[in-house]
Amino acid sequence: MTTAGTVAAFDHTTRRAATIERLLSDALALVDGFSTQSPVYDGVPSSLVDADFVPAAELNVRLFFQFWLDSSEPTEEATRPLVERAVSLVHDGMPLDDVLGNYRAGVDFLWSQLPTTASPAGRAALAEIGRPLSEYLSLMTARIAVACVEDARRRPWDELERRRGIVDALLAGRDPVDWVGDPAVPVAEAFVVAVIRPGDPGPGTLTDLRRRIHDLPGAFLRRDITGWTALIPIDARDERAVIENLSSRLAPGIGTGAAPVLWIGVSPALTRAAIPASFAEARVVAELGRCLSRGEVICRRQDLRLEYAVAVDGSVRKELASVLEPLADQPVLAETLGVFFANECNQNAAARLLFVHRNTITYRLARIAELTGYDPQRPTEAMTLSAARTAQLLESKAFSA
Repeated sequence: MTTAGTVAAFDHTTRRAATIERLLSDALALVDGFSTQSPVYDGVPSSLVDADFVPAAELNVRLFFQFWLDSSEPTEEATRPLVERAVSLVHDGMPLDDVLGNYRAGVDFLWSQLPTTASPAGRAALAEIGRPLSEYLSLMTARIAVACVEDARRRPWDELERRRGIVDALLAGRDPVDWVGDPAVPVAEAFVVAVIRPGDPGPGTLTDLRRRIHDLPGAFLRRDITGWTALIPIDARDERAVIENLSSRLAPGIGTGAAPVLWIGVSPALTRAAIPASFAEARVVAELGRCLSRGEVICRRQDLRLEYAVAVDGSVRKELASVLEPLADQPVLAETLGVFFANECNQNAAARLLFVHRNTITYRLARIAELTGYDPQRPTEAMTLSAARTAQLLESKAFSA
């Protein structure tokens, strides 16, 4: 090849790589912007969307585009989080046909959306996507199918079915009489109910957590669209110690960064009859952890008494949130109030953090009192404002439990 031909080939390769990189960015933006409320996503099957959806979809997209770019198959280690997730979905009751079918549904979705945002060069590149996409899908579905078959050889599936029936009965307040006494699936008398709500976990984080729960003797696990619920057997005389050890047992390393990537709401149920009430409480505190971005993985009602009281009554929550409406167009005052409360109402500390004079903080607090009718420097009125900030944050994060 001549020098001019070599340069031309290099330029073509470089332009192609840049085009594929832009398409990758568009695909990741579609995944990151996922919302069940957006019409764009109306065609996405509900079975595809669970708490692992975004990190798993992002990993799939990155692996495929790398495969498209350089034609090298992703290693088994690279696809392990996706394969293990698929196996866990089958454990949770999803038919293998649906697990594999969701790959086709995801491809159909991206295929329908990418051309709407692609450049002319991007649309031209999409014309060549068919073969690598088919090869990638074949590779992934084969690895998932093989893993599920191997897992089926190791696990008694009738036991998994019994476990699903037991946990559904216990959470609904029914005594699982059809299964109690089965030595293969023992049912304890007392449990810690642990509700898991993810924030932004990396691929494999939740799969690893599920595996740890499955490995706990006598534990049960149920998946739903927003996360998981675990029933972990305890000795009723030692429930406090069990709860205190849950973070190290279930989520080591998860909360070691700037903030946890998931939150576990816990509540003890010292009898089987108490499980539904504990389940309701654990759901609320897990959602509080997520919405408030708590720094602790394990969330308990006794650590969130005020927040819990605000959360459980929707009408009260909305009424409290309205207290801060006068600050909606006053971002400086709203920030000052937040920093003031975060520093235990210490004006000097707030002034240092906001790089202003203490007198400026005093003026802003007085202005907040004028606008809202509640003085943050008066303890009883400060309590109302603090509760209002919690309510406002929960409303903005679409709190639901």
